[in-house]
Amino acid sequence: MKQGTVITRIMIVLMFFMVCAYLLFSVLRSLDDRTYTVTTYAHTVDDAVEATGLLIRAETVVTGQTAAIVDVLPDQGEKVRAGAAVAYLYQDESALDRRRQLRTLMLEEEQPKYALQGQDGSDTSHLDQSIVDAMVGLRTAAAYGDLTSLEEQSLSFKSLVIRHGYTSDAGVDELSAAITALDGQIQALQSASALDTTTVYAPCSGTFSAMADGYESTLYPDMLETLTATGLKQLMTQDPAAPTGAVGKLITSSKWYLATTVSPEVAERLVAGRSVRVRFSRDWSGEVSMKIERVGQAQDNACLVILSSTRNLADTSMLRKQTVDIVFNSLSGIRVPKKAVRTENREVTDPETGETTTKQVIGVYVLTAAQAEFKAVEILADDGDYYLVQAVLPDVPTDNQLKTAFRAGDQVIVSSDELYDGKVMTK
Repeated sequence: MKQGTVITRIMIVLMFFMVCAYLLFSVLRSLDDRTYTVTTYAHTVDDAVEATGLLIRAETVVTGQTAAIVDVLPDQGEKVRAGAAVAYLYQDESALDRRRQLRTLMLEEEQPKYALQGQDGSDTSHLDQSIVDAMVGLRTAAAYGDLTSLEEQSLSFKSLVIRHGYTSDAGVDELSAAITALDGQIQALQSASALDTTTVYAPCSGTFSAMADGYESTLYPDMLETLTATGLKQLMTQDPAAPTGAVGKLITSSKWYLATTVSPEVAERLVAGRSVRVRFSRDWSGEVSMKIERVGQAQDNACLVILSSTRNLADTSMLRKQTVDIVFNSLSGIRVPKKAVRTENREVTDPETGETTTKQVIGVYVLTAAQAEFKAVEILADDGDYYLVQAVLPDVPTDNQLKTAFRAGDQVIVSSDELYDGKVMTK
């Protein structure tokens, strides 16, 4: 074999291995390149603690006899006057059908009575407009799928149409006869309903709630003066049964309370007489400003806290045992990953003296026109794997400083082997 051929083959083999090594190195380098960016956004971090407690109100249970069908009349959170009808109790389906017929006949009886009053043309025009409004209301409810008041709206529309028919030149004798016939049917239905239909009336005025959970007899405002942290824990372990025959309850005072327990460290931050924000997020989502009524002594490493409010009573009328967030303070800023925040030595010029010094500056690198740009930030809060930051600006910033400052929506560079101002980024 010729010597030149052997050398050529050796060179080819070496070049092959060199190419393979280069390709392998490139692949490993690309896999190891951890440079990537994250879009920042505005965020709020709450200084808050979680607490579980019971809502306490002045409540009166509304009860009636046992019935197969219960038709509750007031809406949840609706104010009810003393003596008003709260519910109808029906013994069977036929009793319910009879009640519907009775309501329809009573509405129909109003029409000839209205016509006997001798309406003039202006009232007829007003009635026409009422019919149009009722049609629009039905159409709107159907469009939004709101069927909660469909029966009432349908009966009202039917009533207006019948009333419009009776505004013609119908004679007094004809109207009187119609009233007499309808009255006879109504009396017959009322006599039959007396045997299988019962009306439940409100024993007092108040805000109606359809949920009676059995706590009404054990939780009331007067017991808060002697309640302790241990006593509250015992109350929360109970599972009382709803009163027999209860159709709901009436909340008789606009002031309601939240009794809960917190750690002694948290209790030190609560001062009686001041207000604190309480955020509900389970069965009802909302935030209520509540007054701190009392902060109890520590028992078993827990302190009783009594909060009160006169707002959002209707919204919270069905709530009893709740887990809430007691919010002391909120900080708003820009949320960035911790890996993106860097501390570097930067030259800082004093605006008053013009003196330039080297200081450690906290900041992030932002991708701007495919280049890395350092922007100084101030850390406001630690949020796990993220910091809440804001841009560092002088007391009276210029337009250019405001324009170039770090802001929500910037693309921060999370990691790289080396970063500096002006570095061209390929990824």
